[in-house]
Amino acid sequence: MEIIKKTDNYTIYKKKSGRYAVKNKEEKYLTDKEKIEILLEEKLIKLSPRKKPVEEPAPPAKAVKTEETPIEEVKTEETPTKEVKTKEVKAKAVKTEETPTKIK
Repeated sequence: MEIIKKTDNYTIYKKKSGRYAVKNKEEKYLTDKEKIEILLEEKLIKLSPRKKPVEEPAPPAKAVKTEETPIEEVKTEETPTKEVKTKEVKAKAVKTEETPTKIK
């Protein structure tokens, strides 16, 4: 990596791929916002404006006359629920025997 700029707070490197790396004074690489802010200040990168999603205009709704008929409410009877009692079952301990493995 090639050193582009060195300051008291950070060092900017240029990788062989053309990308930039930034290390802080503790020699740790910076990521995300901090790195972008430094590279923008040094005018090494430019941010392209974000594209807004294209919204398709909705087709105009056609007015359709329909006859409205009232909907009758259907009453349903509620059935009472019963509580079911469960028993706790203890698991039995099972002894397993180790089978010897043969090595060929």
